[in-house]
Amino acid sequence: MRSNQRPDQMKLGAFFHPTGHHVAAWMHPGSQIDAGTNFQHYVKLAQTAERGKFDLMFLADSLAVRDASREALSRWPQYAVYFEPLTLLSAIAAVTEHLGLVATASTSYSAPYNVARAYASLDHISGGRAGWNVVTSGGAAAAANFGRVDYAHDERYGRAVEFAEVVLGLWDSWDDDAFVRDRASGRYFDPDKVHTLGHEGEFFSVRGPLNAARPPQGHPVLFQAGGSPPGRELAARLCEAVFTPLHTLDAAQSFYQDVKSRMARFGRTPDQLKIMPGLNPVVGRTTREAQEKHEYLQSLIHPDVGFEVLSNALGGYDLSGCDPDGPLPAELDTMHTEGGQTQFKNVLGWARNENLTIRQLYERFAGARGQRTVIGTGAQIADEMQAWFEAYGVDGFLIQPPYLPDGLDEFVAEVIPVLQERGLFRTEYEGKTLRDNLGLARPASRYAAQAEA
Repeated sequence: MRSNQRPDQMKLGAFFHPTGHHVAAWMHPGSQIDAGTNFQHYVKLAQTAERGKFDLMFLADSLAVRDASREALSRWPQYAVYFEPLTLLSAIAAVTEHLGLVATASTSYSAPYNVARAYASLDHISGGRAGWNVVTSGGAAAAANFGRVDYAHDERYGRAVEFAEVVLGLWDSWDDDAFVRDRASGRYFDPDKVHTLGHEGEFFSVRGPLNAARPPQGHPVLFQAGGSPPGRELAARLCEAVFTPLHTLDAAQSFYQDVKSRMARFGRTPDQLKIMPGLNPVVGRTTREAQEKHEYLQSLIHPDVGFEVLSNALGGYDLSGCDPDGPLPAELDTMHTEGGQTQFKNVLGWARNENLTIRQLYERFAGARGQRTVIGTGAQIADEMQAWFEAYGVDGFLIQPPYLPDGLDEFVAEVIPVLQERGLFRTEYEGKTLRDNLGLARPASRYAAQAEA
């Protein structure tokens, strides 16, 4: 769906897995091997991304150590230990000025009040740069850590919608001008400008008000990751940016059209949502150098890790005992999964449409964790990004360097200048908040809007 209001420049986020996005990144000499417990590593990444004028940095999260064999996990450290993201981003806020700070928080094993308070606090600490990636959590490992039974897929999304609506309501607990702080009159806030939410719903009962002032952005920016029908509906209804794996321009254009066309039903316009699929760039000074870098990374994937990664993408299907040079078992064609459905369908589609073996599948999927990989020089990677942007397949990209910090340094040095020279990406930040830089309006409080009406 074309929008006359869409800006001429793309938006860019930087996704920081600890040592990098490639599943074997920790083995690469250009990665920080102790990244999961090294705060200064993240300081360097954030400041490099800010120097490159990225809109935001993004941190994913998990509520369990990966439920994998100990042997595989010992060769796959990114899913063993890493910082709690909101704690880390609060510290990063003190050493950056413009970079948006976006983190995942699960609606499956959190409470709306705690999430609303944490992100409001981050928005105040950072001066209006916070963003919440609204996710649901599936899998027995996370459920076991909270004494729960895993939620069904559609139930998770129903809960997520109500959860997000409660959080949005709590962020409006205090009017923007509620705090008069007047020593002369002895009044700290206007009692008519604080609001009790009083939510009673299917999944949550939340009284309010929130014990945090209204965030500088009004609402921290809402993100969503995934491409299933319930996920698309959640994005169209409430979210302001979407991260999702897209591998072909046709698929990207279809997703772009579908999600943005849903927004009118919720009183929203297409420019209020940014589509930013993942992009795994392998950058070289020459095409051959880039290809050699990728081949080296792929050579580092241990078969035990490859099987575990692929099994996880296939809803936990046990691939042990399968021939790595044979096809996926036929029963997967009729299997239902409660896990991530987008990646399940992508992997199964590659297997059947391209006749890929299990080894070929895990090399493709594990290399970029299911995201699209582009290999080439800075100009060649910029060409690919420009083609998708100008064809209305994306509003920007979530850049996922294969190893860190070197992969980010290479992207900022080789790709960003090309995009800037072509007028496709900013040379200076537009404003001080994440909303300013993403081109998103600051939402009015629901209570102020009601009063005005």
